[in-house]
Amino acid sequence: MKISWKKEIKDSQKITEQEIIDLILKNREIKDEKEFLEPKDPQLISLQDFHKSYKSQFKKVIKILEEIKKNNQTVVVYTDYDADGITGGAILWETLHLLGFKVMPYVPDRKQEGYGFSKKGIDNIKQLYDPTLIISVDHGITKVKEVKYATSLGIQVIITDHHLKQKDIPKKAKAIFHIPALSGSGVAYFFAKEIFQNFKFKISNLKLLEQYFSSDYLALASIGTIADMVPLIGPSRSIVKFGLETFSKVKRFGIRHILKEAGIEDKPIAPYDIGFIIAPRINAVGRLESAIDALRLLCTTNEDRAQKLAHKVGQTNKNRQDLVEKAVEEAKEQFKVQSAKCKVLPKIIILTSDHWHEGIIGLIASKIVEKYYRPTIVLTKNDGFYKASARSIPIFHITDFLVSLKKYLVDVGGHKQAAGFTIEKDKLSEFIKAAEKKADKLISKKDLEKKIEVDLNMPLSKITLSLAKKIESLAPFGIGNPQPTFYSQGEIVNAQLFGKQNNHLKIWLKDHALEFIGFFQADKFKSLSRGKIIEIVYTLDINRWGGKESLRGKINSIISV
Repeated sequence: MKISWKKEIKDSQKITEQEIIDLILKNREIKDEKEFLEPKDPQLISLQDFHKSYKSQFKKVIKILEEIKKNNQTVVVYTDYDADGITGGAILWETLHLLGFKVMPYVPDRKQEGYGFSKKGIDNIKQLYDPTLIISVDHGITKVKEVKYATSLGIQVIITDHHLKQKDIPKKAKAIFHIPALSGSGVAYFFAKEIFQNFKFKISNLKLLEQYFSSDYLALASIGTIADMVPLIGPSRSIVKFGLETFSKVKRFGIRHILKEAGIEDKPIAPYDIGFIIAPRINAVGRLESAIDALRLLCTTNEDRAQKLAHKVGQTNKNRQDLVEKAVEEAKEQFKVQSAKCKVLPKIIILTSDHWHEGIIGLIASKIVEKYYRPTIVLTKNDGFYKASARSIPIFHITDFLVSLKKYLVDVGGHKQAAGFTIEKDKLSEFIKAAEKKADKLISKKDLEKKIEVDLNMPLSKITLSLAKKIESLAPFGIGNPQPTFYSQGEIVNAQLFGKQNNHLKIWLKDHALEFIGFFQADKFKSLSRGKIIEIVYTLDINRWGGKESLRGKINSIISV
């Protein structure tokens, strides 16, 4: 493991806390501190702020919607089954519903229909609802043939998305709103808000929708943005900063009962709570069952139904955790057998199964990347095809890599560090050989060396409670704006285990009252002793309890000197 830092501060160096904050912002390439610390209210951001062409495109959208409403025709909001798609779909469907449109939500079956537009999904929509218009949410921008097929059935299509754009886009779509700076739910928020602005003078739900766009819909969009790991800069930072602040005000039964089921209803919601507690519950439904129940949970106005659905979602998430735990152990064993046959570990890991649930293969891939620090592709068999999820390390663009191998694939889409694709069974062996050969050329040994890059190498004498408070002003933290990290050296004066199972670690270092906490790092305890010098990578945290505040460091890594 290699540790590097962007700036070193010497013990003898005179530096103010504001100068430390300025260095952290510089590390994040933030040029306008005021704009970063005080982001624009999302309600004041419009679609045309993202691209000037959206103004004229949206005029077409309004014309189509006015005609549909006049003739009482049906609109279908066709949304993805992950947390980003479900929250975005909830925003757009409910907006159109409260505006008086005849509108239905549709969430495809992950196993039967796959990701994005599919002929099977379009046929189902045609048979169920015979709509005049389909509006997609978070479904990608690559399905040229499928959009053309929908058009041939007399269904108009409007696309809202944020995924990687490829060479061919669906030219038969009536309008495309593609905003990579946002999540799918973020695009849905601004798209729905624009529709509301154009129809709000003709409805009785004006005050309710005004309230939703300033609270509920921002909370939903913040869930989708964090869940989809969109960088928290620019307009996405605005959505999350304002969205997190609204959770305490939201009275929506679905959100309230998700929080209650998770045991976090009375605490301020942070990105961690969304990323590790709330979003996994929403995702679990789409992974194992029909995700329409997750959308129903977020939109229901019946509290009893919300409570039952929240409980069901919680149980589904527990089932998902059990499935993932078992499958990850199988994946590790498979890789162990594979690697035993090789002189060196492969630069890309490709694992296959005939029985892993399609809904959890992305989670398996993430766990394998975390353990072995290599791009990983996990495939599972599905009706003569293999469905795949891929996850990657920061330096390697997995979607670009897979697109370069597109000749082997049925379809492919994704982001820099996450992708999905379908491949015919007969092409799997050829694809694996080609992928391993190409990865071996593209990825160097240096790329596979796990690195920790911290913001500042700084002596403990510079760490204060007031500095920690200034750092809090940079929140929300997440992708694109990680919580500032520090590297320091110190001499151990005491160390102890704590927690019900003694699985957490506390350390105190000489000449500083700062308490270091290492959650689930009890395995390091045996190597620590009084007087030992250690290198430590950590973030700062303020422990607020009983009206008192105390400073503590949260340990990322410990290295003995």
